[in-house]
This record gives sequence, structure tokens and C-alpha cells, in this order.
Amino acid sequence: MKKFEIFEHTADIGIVAYGVDLKEVFNNAAYGMFSLITDLNKVTKDVKINVRVMGRNLSELLVTWLSELLYYHAVEDIFFVDFKIKTLNERSIQAIAYGEEYNPDRHEIMREIKIVTYHELKIEHENKRWKAQIIFDV
Repeated sequence: MKKFEIFEHTADIGIVAYGVDLKEVFNNAAYGMFSLITDLNKVTKDVKINVRVMGRNLSELLVTWLSELLYYHAVEDIFFVDFKIKTLNERSIQAIAYGEEYNPDRHEIMREIKIVTYHELKIEHENKRWKAQIIFDV
């Protein structure tokens, strides 16, 4: 099963992330978001960040999770390439994100993501797999 698919949306861009469970779909959503920003084949796992966020429901949790990772990218210039989700339920996620600080000699920024939106956000369970649709403001 593929991790995610990219789709164009007017002036924005989106992904549909897939997984056999919620951990995998949250992981693939984060991976998909960073793959829109840079070539993840050139990103190592030199940096390790503990991430813990909460939300009122699963949709808010997904947006908050991706927004927190995007915050680290914007403030600390980190590209994340791998995610180990320790715990996940409908209202909280605790994980470790692995990545590398931006190096202009190694990393090309393909596009900047401004925010993770709630526009047309969907998290669905069908045919024994999960999928999440997320649109990013670029």
C-alpha cells in the first residue's frame, strides 16, 4: 500500500495519507507533508524531537500534530523524515520525530507550507484501512 498521494487544490496542495491503523496514517501524513517541502531521500535522522500534542477530536489532533511538526520546521529549520508514534488515541499523540537541520548544500526547498488547514479535512476508515485527506496552504 502506498503511503500517500498528492493532489492539487486551487492555490493550495493536499495529500491523502493511508494506513492500516491510525498510527500509520498519522505517520504517513507527516511524511507526506515533508515530502512536499523537500526531497526526503536527502534527509538523515541526526535530530530527534519529542512531540506531544492534544486535540478535542481526531481531526483536530491530526491538524495539531502536523502543525507542531511544521512549527519545528519553521522555527528550527528541521526537516523530518521518520516518526515513531508511541501513543495515539482520539485526543492525544506522543511521538518522536527524526530528521535533520536544513543544509543549503544538501537540501532544496521545493515549496513552503504556510499552514495545515481544516478545509475539506477527512479521516475515514474503510475497507480495513484508514485514510486522511489534508490540504496545506502554500
